[in-house]
Amino acid sequence: MLEDSRRRRRGLNIWPGYVDALATLLLLFVFVLSLFMVAQYFLSDALSGREAALERLEADIDALTEIIAMEREERAATETQLAELETRLVATLAQRDEARARVSTLESQRAVLEDSLADQEETLAEAETRRGELESRLAGLEAREGELEAERSELRDALTDREEDLERERALTDDQAARIDRLHLQIIALREQLSALSEALDLSEATAAAQRAEIRDLGERLNLALAERVQELSQYRSEFFGRLREVLGDHPDIRIEGDRFLFQSELLFDTASADLGDEGREQLAGLATTLDELRQRIPEDLDWVLQVEGHTDRRPIRTAEFPSNWELSSARAQTIVRYLMDQGIPPERLAAAGFAEYQPVDDRDTPEAWARNRRIELRLTNR
Repeated sequence: MLEDSRRRRRGLNIWPGYVDALATLLLLFVFVLSLFMVAQYFLSDALSGREAALERLEADIDALTEIIAMEREERAATETQLAELETRLVATLAQRDEARARVSTLESQRAVLEDSLADQEETLAEAETRRGELESRLAGLEAREGELEAERSELRDALTDREEDLERERALTDDQAARIDRLHLQIIALREQLSALSEALDLSEATAAAQRAEIRDLGERLNLALAERVQELSQYRSEFFGRLREVLGDHPDIRIEGDRFLFQSELLFDTASADLGDEGREQLAGLATTLDELRQRIPEDLDWVLQVEGHTDRRPIRTAEFPSNWELSSARAQTIVRYLMDQGIPPERLAAAGFAEYQPVDDRDTPEAWARNRRIELRLTNR
């Protein structure tokens, strides 16, 4: 009995230990499972962060790829532009060399033309002298022609009188026959004198005609030489206006009409004033620089002058300083001339004139027409 009781006790003591071991094992499994879940959570979070970083990295790589593609395109475009610029540079250098060659040729032609012009001027001076001599001789021949004509008229009158006397004396006696013969001889002598005078007169007329032809030829040559000088001045005028247009730019209040360069008065002066404004001084500074550069290239023997003309509209002005538009237009022209003189333009190459409202470019009586008529005109012309 005792033996059985002990065995039963031993059997009962093993089971709780087994349960405890199972519980411990279960707790250990739960702990390991918890650790695994925590590790799985952190691993998932780390993997999610890495995937997001990987996506961002892929996006950055795509952006960098696009930037690299754009830079490659820009590089290709830049290389294309560079090739075009190199081509244009080569063409520009060739044009520069060609322009230098043309300038050298033009300089040579200019020297030849200046020599030719000097020769023409000497010939022109000689022609003028010869023309004056021929005109003097022609005047003398014309006076001699008048004298010969008067003598021929007197001889004709005398011949008529003698012929009338002869007719009356035909009825006279034999004693008067000798006188009649003498009268005949006198008539013959007078006719011979008349013939000689007629020949002299014809010769004088022929000489006068030849000299008139020579004078006409000299006049034509003189006119041709003057036309050549005017043409030369026109070339400088065109160059001056072209350079002036480049300096002043496309301004609506500045225009070229024929041989005139026009500034609207408002661009240079205030209303009813002859004092230059800041914008006017700026425009005239460019004008003075261009004119000074051109002046140094125009030959000294080409007599030219820049005429500055002031014009107003038809509305009258009556102030203490300007009693009428005459004074206002003249004062404005003189102000511009003084400014150009201050900029180094010689005074003998400048002229000022005021025309008030009496040379309008628009005859209408509107504000637009008044604005067009208020102007300053520049003319590069011969003196």
